[in-house]
This record gives sequence, C-alpha cells and structure tokens, in this order.
Amino acid sequence: MAVAALSNDFAGAALSGAKGVTAELSDRFLKLLVTQLKNQDPMNPMENAELTMQLAQMSTVEGIGRMNATLDGLVEQFRSTQALQGAALVGRQVMAEGDALRLTGAGAAGGVALDKAAEGITVSIWNDAGALVRQLSLGALPAGFHRFVWDGVDTQGRVLPEGQYLFRVGATSQGQPVTPASYALGTVQSVALLGDGVQVEVSGLGMRGLGQVKEIY
Repeated sequence: MAVAALSNDFAGAALSGAKGVTAELSDRFLKLLVTQLKNQDPMNPMENAELTMQLAQMSTVEGIGRMNATLDGLVEQFRSTQALQGAALVGRQVMAEGDALRLTGAGAAGGVALDKAAEGITVSIWNDAGALVRQLSLGALPAGFHRFVWDGVDTQGRVLPEGQYLFRVGATSQGQPVTPASYALGTVQSVALLGDGVQVEVSGLGMRGLGQVKEIY
C-alpha cells in the first residue's frame, strides 16, 4: 500500500468538513496506518518522515475539528447576545432603513445617509393616493447621517391629516445624481431570531435587521 494512496484517502475524507467527523476520521486513519504498517515491504519500510507526515495530518484535522466546534459555540453565543439586545428594543423608537413617514400631531421625522457630500438634496413626500404633497429642501450636506423634520403642511400651506406617507430623497454630487439611503422613524414591535440573524419588526416598515437600524431613542 503506497503512502500517497493513504494520504489521498485521508485528505479526501478530511475535505468533507462535516461537524462531528473528527473522531471517525482519526479512527479511519489509524486503521489505514496499521494496515499499511502490517503490509509494507520489509525491504522498503516506511520512512520516519513519512510516518511523521501522516501523524501530522491527523493532528491537523483534529485541531480543525476542535476549532470549528469552538467557532460554532462562539456563533451561538453571539446570536444569543444579539437576541437579548434586540429584545431590549421592543417599545423603543428607532431610525431604520425605509421610506415611510408617520405623520402625527407633532409632525414626522426621517433621515438621510450620504456616502459622500452632496448638494441640492430634496425630500419629496407623497400621500397614500400617490399625490405629491410636499417637497423639502435640505440644501447641501456633508457625508454621514442627517435627520429632517416635516411639519405636516403641504405645498399650499394646509395641515394634512395624520397617517402614513411615503418619501424619496434626491441629491446630486458634483453635478451627478446620487441616491442617498432613506431612514424612517418607527417603533419596534417585536424581535425575531432568524437564520440570517436577529431582525426587529418596526411599525410602518416591517422587518429590519439590526444592521439596518441607524439610531435608537
């Protein structure tokens, strides 16, 4: 039995990477190694370097298995921590990615995130019928996150009814149009631990990942 055949067989099994196979691989390796030692050519025995290489391969696979188990544990701890952090947000107001404006008697608030400085920034607001009711001019702003407030008055100076409105942000940078990220204010209603992480349900916006939440109030 050639050393190369043993190495290829063991390496191929190691590539499976499945959790919990480390012990199986070690047992398989030892059986193959013992078989090889029993059947080796007495006139051409295995070199010490070859045996050392085989044992090093087994040790490496065992180390990888232990490391993977440790990483899995850390991932679970991280997910649990995220869940606890998310649960603490229930009932809190947050500024999260979205294009909804909730108009109350105190007005409505939203946010704009810019990757770079921009000028001519405008916020266009529509009612639920799709009619444009107001445009706010934010002028020029540097890169970063910026809040804006709408007083609930339309272009004719009339106070609009409370409720849900939509908005879009337009801007230019050095004469070229850019699309800033829009953020809306809402209340966290629930928290869900999903396969891709923790998500919070924000009123008027739906489910949002924690990475989509910009500010907490």
